[in-house]
Amino acid sequence: MSSEHTPTSGTAAAAGPVPKIGFVSLGCPKALTDSELILTQLRAEGYETSKTFAGADLVIVNTCGFIDDAVKESLDTIGEALAENGKVIVTGCLGAKAGTGEGSNLVKDVHPSVLAVTGPHATQEVMDAVHLHVPKPHDPFIDLVPEARGIAGIKLTPRHFAYLKISEGCNHRCSFCIIPSMRGDLVSRPIGEVLNEARALFESGVKELLVISQDTSAYGVDVKYVTGFWDGKPVKTRMLDLVAQLGELAKAHGAWVRLHYVYPYPHVDDVIPLMAEGLVLPYLDVPFQHSHPDVLKRMKRPANGEKNLDRLRRWREICPEIVVRSTFIAGFPGETEAEFAHLLDFLKEAEIDRAGCFAYSPIDGAPANALEGALPDEVREERRARFMEVAEAVSVAKLQRRVGATMQVLVDSAPALGRKGGVGRTYADAPEIDGTVRLLPPEKASKTLKVGEFTRARIVAVEGHDLIGLPI
Repeated sequence: MSSEHTPTSGTAAAAGPVPKIGFVSLGCPKALTDSELILTQLRAEGYETSKTFAGADLVIVNTCGFIDDAVKESLDTIGEALAENGKVIVTGCLGAKAGTGEGSNLVKDVHPSVLAVTGPHATQEVMDAVHLHVPKPHDPFIDLVPEARGIAGIKLTPRHFAYLKISEGCNHRCSFCIIPSMRGDLVSRPIGEVLNEARALFESGVKELLVISQDTSAYGVDVKYVTGFWDGKPVKTRMLDLVAQLGELAKAHGAWVRLHYVYPYPHVDDVIPLMAEGLVLPYLDVPFQHSHPDVLKRMKRPANGEKNLDRLRRWREICPEIVVRSTFIAGFPGETEAEFAHLLDFLKEAEIDRAGCFAYSPIDGAPANALEGALPDEVREERRARFMEVAEAVSVAKLQRRVGATMQVLVDSAPALGRKGGVGRTYADAPEIDGTVRLLPPEKASKTLKVGEFTRARIVAVEGHDLIGLPI
């Protein structure tokens, strides 16, 4: 009989070394929250994490499959993990993409030696694959997990901010997007579960909670806004009710709540007064994508540019301090020069505070690929560059109005207690995607800065997309 041991889903011997799992998380914040769930379960079961591929017993790669560059990065990372380790499990959006043959899988086509492939939000499937190849050492209670934040589990973000995913999937069928085919239709999390996680994060020291989903404003649509319960109180599974409760939780902990991926539906108007009251940050991440009604129709987007302008005006009437960030696509199939000029005019009239732009990129499986009028790569890139030139001018002009103001800043970096300065963000800046505030060394020797705490700073200058502030 062979002495070779075949791994099973049983528990490893207590005397053996603790198994280590390498982990790479690619893609958007929604993928990051999937990674956090998997890492929490790994730590709950006693696995340790490895900082290198070579030092791990197995590597998990959480992939992104939305645009070509993300697909390439994911496939390259899988290849690197296979070369350095050999035992790789793949999860995430790329794992849900079909290959070239009938019933095939793209990841398996390119890297046939991977141990297992799953789609997104598949924690149990990933864990089943891990158990098969690296038996779990033990199974303690979740509250004994090192580094966990109570029921919120392990987070990959710095301790002072965290993402809170309120739903999975999307009911829209935008012609340029394949996310519903990978993540499915909208599935809202129970409101009590969401609020319990939020409370655990605030109690762990989080000072900024970033609400994410594929469509935050559609929260509760799938369950017909059913009334749930939290702390013995009835609460509707609806965006307005959720945001109000999150705002009250944040207020009790002196923290921020920031809303991302908000479609400009009429009911979003009801949230703006909460921003004017200071209950949640006056900041909205709204994916407009374009302004011209014909382009939006080809995109199958649920809005049009003129209505969006009217909505922005109303929002600013209610809450003048509101900051709007958005993303757009330039060079969509059939986009004429006149339609692109309409987009530039919209950008200037709407005064979008923070705007990003992608040159249209065909994605395998997207209906937009079948549209007539595909533009050459050089035209798409040229329009993206022109868009960003206008966007930067609008953004810098709005930043200039901040000079002389005193603003609250959340400190992200403060070497030597900030005596040499630091880096932080105002309410207008989400981490990693917006600008920052470069904090100068304080004039008072007694003034110190600490990561994860707020300070007040007088804005003295603009530097590109960033502000320069003097702590006071």
